Amino acid sequence: MKFSELLQVIQPKTIAGNTEVEIVDIAIDSRQVKPGFLFIAVPGTQVDGHQFIPKALEQGAVAVVCQTMPETCPSGVAFVQVADSEGSVGLMAHHFYGEPTKKLDLIGVTGTNGKTTIATLLYKMFRRFGYQCGLVSTVCNYIDDAAIPTEHTTPDPITLNRLLGQMADAGCKYAFMEVSSHSVAQRRIAGLRFKGGIFTNLTRDHLDYHKTFEAYRDAKKGFFDQLPKDAFAVTNADDKNGLFMTQNTKATVKTYSLHDMADFRARILEEGFDGMALNICGHEIFAQFIGRFNVSNLLAVYGAAICLGKQPEDVLVVLSTLRPVNGRFETIRSQEGVTAIVDYAHTPDALDNVLSTINEILKKPGQCITVCGAGGNRDKGKRPLMAQSAVRASDRVIITSDNPRFEEPQAIIDDMLAGITKPEDKRKVVSIVDRREAIRTACMMAQPGDVILIAGKGHEDYQEIKGVKHHFDDHEVVREAFEN
Repeated sequence: MKFSELLQVIQPKTIAGNTEVEIVDIAIDSRQVKPGFLFIAVPGTQVDGHQFIPKALEQGAVAVVCQTMPETCPSGVAFVQVADSEGSVGLMAHHFYGEPTKKLDLIGVTGTNGKTTIATLLYKMFRRFGYQCGLVSTVCNYIDDAAIPTEHTTPDPITLNRLLGQMADAGCKYAFMEVSSHSVAQRRIAGLRFKGGIFTNLTRDHLDYHKTFEAYRDAKKGFFDQLPKDAFAVTNADDKNGLFMTQNTKATVKTYSLHDMADFRARILEEGFDGMALNICGHEIFAQFIGRFNVSNLLAVYGAAICLGKQPEDVLVVLSTLRPVNGRFETIRSQEGVTAIVDYAHTPDALDNVLSTINEILKKPGQCITVCGAGGNRDKGKRPLMAQSAVRASDRVIITSDNPRFEEPQAIIDDMLAGITKPEDKRKVVSIVDRREAIRTACMMAQPGDVILIAGKGHEDYQEIKGVKHHFDDHEVVREAFEN
């Protein structure tokens, strides 16, 4: 594709050089540049891409888009200055990879908790309906049944558009995608046309990046503000921010609720650790999920499927066959009658939800033992809140490492312990830095009828320490402990 064609989707301020040059691919990381590439220099939160323009040219870039023009522009290279290079990346990438969202229906899911479950269940449901589908999620990306490893909830715009282009080329009719607050704020989704959007809930998270809850909330809302008139927006009426999210959208708004009047409603008829009997919009089904938060997730899936033209009876039949997503309230049973639950809960609200569900089902004198930690180099303010949530709803708590990253694990644990001030609460808590030992200890403490919650990592099969990812899987450690 010629550079001049790519320039049609942005608004150049200054042009220097021959824009009829042929572009073979796009990069925002100079290390990925090869001969014939377009390099887009983006001012990042950590480093400024403009300082890598010489490296990109050395690697063979034939065109550069930037916000600040260099003092001298080398001959043979086209330079274009724009007001916002970050916003230009998505627009140009979408055009370069064949405008994939004009060829498939893209559904975005945003909110603090539940994104992975909802996007994955929709992907599985529509594949069972017989469609080829794509998935962009925290756990793994899929082009129909081909798995593509992932590192971020929402990839950078070039990776994302390339992936969507591959989905369209493979014949996918639908793509279901988690939309993170970072991706909206950093305009990674610029240029994408969404058929629908789903809002799950909003609680404290990512304040290390957004700084304030209001900025975090407004980033989520920005996704719905951008939805086109022919799209739908399915929002959680049980969350106090549910209707705020959609107040300025052009899309058709539908609501779901467990408590109030809404377009899609559900209530729990019976529940246990093997699943729930539910009434969804007047129909009774048994779902292999546990907890009110999962009823909310299932309602969002149901509502989105109806908005995409599926019949209620068909949707409910598939819903009853679906199983929890990897690392989301997954149960592991020991031969002695101890239940372990592995869950990704890594915010105070998510931990509250999971523990509330456990305590609703737990039969006394069974006890709840919680193993949890907090990630390093992330929002420190939620650490004492996480500990408070764990202590409030557990009989015993073991505070341990999560992904310490570049922080000292004991320092993170100390931040969590600072939130526990009452003597009776302190007596419930022990801290064990080694996560493997913490899980083993919980399994040794547990008696028949007890439930162990291992929170924070869920699907992750690694621990990130000092920049290195070491293999670590909560599921494996639990099974080993149960066998021994």
